[in-house]
Amino acid sequence: MQAYDYEVVDANGQAQKGRLEADSPVDVVRRLGAAGLTVLSVDEARKESGLLRRAPGAADVVVAFQELATLLQSGVALSDAVFAQSRGSHHPQVAAAFGAIAKDLTRGASFLQALGASGLRLPDYAHQLVEAGELSGRLPQALRRAVEQMEYDKRVSADIRAALTYPAILVAAGVSAVLLVFVFVVPQFANLLDDANDLPLLAAVVLRAGVWFNANVWGLAAVSALAALGLAAALRRRAVRRRMVDALATLPLLRDWLSEADTAKWAAVMGAMLASRVELMDALALAARGVRVSARAERLARAVAEVRGGAALSAALEQQDALTPTGYNLIRVGEQSGKLAETMQALAALYEENSARRMKRVLTLIEPLAVLLIGGVLGTIMVGLILAITSVNEIVL
Repeated sequence: MQAYDYEVVDANGQAQKGRLEADSPVDVVRRLGAAGLTVLSVDEARKESGLLRRAPGAADVVVAFQELATLLQSGVALSDAVFAQSRGSHHPQVAAAFGAIAKDLTRGASFLQALGASGLRLPDYAHQLVEAGELSGRLPQALRRAVEQMEYDKRVSADIRAALTYPAILVAAGVSAVLLVFVFVVPQFANLLDDANDLPLLAAVVLRAGVWFNANVWGLAAVSALAALGLAAALRRRAVRRRMVDALATLPLLRDWLSEADTAKWAAVMGAMLASRVELMDALALAARGVRVSARAERLARAVAEVRGGAALSAALEQQDALTPTGYNLIRVGEQSGKLAETMQALAALYEENSARRMKRVLTLIEPLAVLLIGGVLGTIMVGLILAITSVNEIVL
């Protein structure tokens, strides 16, 4: 027999929770119904593990909502589709969230309300698209657009991580090589500091640095660990991440890349919002939240203020120098033809392609720079050791 967690409503309208062992969920429903209880939900009891579980990632959430959108577009009722997702083979926290949504729907809550109370971490535009879908009666289509936008965000993040993997491995290998030289090689020549008083400057610096490093290795390890933990904690704060992005956006090689990546995401969210019949001002305000570079966010905010004052979107963006001439022309054509959503999506595709090209160009430069930097450090150390050895030999001769 299997243990099942259930939630019911008694004759007085009071909700109750409990656990019952039965052969199947149907058996649980039958036994509770025979007791005069209205069953809200029945879930297989989950065994708690003492091991730390991985938190649900963006991929887990995207897959679950992609399946939900497919069920809804196939004609499955919302409550049945959500309940099916709660029973699916998803991440335990995602399945539990869908179970909570199913319960709220049973109590009469809207999908938007249930989604907000579920604890799932979704982008702001996903909630806005769900609201627009419920109001227009096109929830499956709106949910599909939200999934497409989340897939786009996930794809961009995955591309960046994949592109940075090799340079990161290269830098880690170089740092490890430098540490190995300092720990195992340089100490073998430390006695040269006592045998010679007139070592070349580079040789003396390398040898003294190696001796100092080995004498303080555990202290340096502790400081490095604390610094890593501090950096990780700081990066969890949105304000710190924004300041870091703003600093990177001032660098010549990264400025255009980050700018075009921001614009691509802004245009993609705008296209999804407008296609779901979200009001223009609401779409502009929501899309601006995804802009990471503060300078660009300020330009877009000023453009939104001008649109609120009665200006055309293309004119306001051009006045604030928020896009490129191609972008202004595309938006102007969309305004004139009544197909602003489609032109926004075309603009997003254009900027996404440009951003990907600039990203590859930047990463192409990172690899040789990393090789030169690591090679330079190792070469300097080896030259210092060679100078120390030859200097001692000259003194002996």
